[in-house]
Amino acid sequence: MTRRWHVIMLALFACVALSGCGFQLKKASYLPEDLKTLYLSGNDTKSALYNSLKQELRRAQVKLLPSPKLGNGQDAVELHLYRDSLERQTLSLFKNGQVAQYELAYSVRYRLTRPGLEPVEQEFELYRNYQDDPDNALGKSQEREIILSELRQLASRRIIRELSQL
Repeated sequence: MTRRWHVIMLALFACVALSGCGFQLKKASYLPEDLKTLYLSGNDTKSALYNSLKQELRRAQVKLLPSPKLGNGQDAVELHLYRDSLERQTLSLFKNGQVAQYELAYSVRYRLTRPGLEPVEQEFELYRNYQDDPDNALGKSQEREIILSELRQLASRRIIRELSQL
């Protein structure tokens, strides 16, 4: 009975200590109220990054407008994707001179325009390495496409995180 009492007291103390120190589970990124409604535009509105960002904005409960004007004729907040690009660099070679490992550098550039404020332009890069196998070219090209898809998702989430800090 005494041992059980000690375990209960220890668990109760741990709960009080965690709640008292301000510990909280990480929640979704909260966007400022003026960014809860915006117009999403881009140089290539059919790109995979544009579609991924559109999906992530909807998950963040952002209302996407069909035009850059609000219903009352005022300018809306606009998020414009300039470009996304992928560069591949050689990291290492096999003894015979064939490429053994690549580094993928995925860069994204966008601009946020709020009425009455200076536009904010951001650019960032995400990096991933992957092994190359000359004997399995088809499998490695599929792996590269999966990595690129993951990079697009990470980029979309990063844009939303950056917007929540404005």
